[in-house]
Amino acid sequence: MNLANKITIFRVFLVPIFMFVLYSTLPYNTYFAAAIFIIASLTDTLDGYVARSRNMITNFGKFVDPLADKVLVSAALISLVELGKVPGWVVVLIIAREFTITGFRIIAASEGINIAASSLGKIKTITQLVAIIALLLNNFPFSLINLPFDYIMLYISLFFTIISGIDYIYKNKSALKMGIK
Repeated sequence: MNLANKITIFRVFLVPIFMFVLYSTLPYNTYFAAAIFIIASLTDTLDGYVARSRNMITNFGKFVDPLADKVLVSAALISLVELGKVPGWVVVLIIAREFTITGFRIIAASEGINIAASSLGKIKTITQLVAIIALLLNNFPFSLINLPFDYIMLYISLFFTIISGIDYIYKNKSALKMGIK
């Protein structure tokens, strides 16, 4: 297993640690959970950089890397619903988009078509991560000036989640047509 894939596996390993800390009774548990989430999120950039710069791109990495991202984000969002910080309908829409696009990519891959991440998809990911971090930090430091930055980012991420999903399907509809013959 190459270094890039080990970094990806490390991100998956951080998910249960993040969950344990988030649900613990430790003082400042959400802040520690946010730190773990930030580290896990940064490993996504790191594993991609390592894979590209060292020519370590593998089929395993192409499969596990996006899966690790989805597990991390889904775990955080579902936990935030349970903790009463995020409306459930927002999380359902976000996770439904992820399942839909993942299924779409599987259909395309079965036809030998690789669907690369789009710039809208990258914006979606960044806004989701920022929203989750702000929510985990209880909107600090923006709460000091009564700016609901956490919810602003949550709804911006929802917007980009929906728009990027529509964009993926529209730009790659020929792959979908091929897969449902």
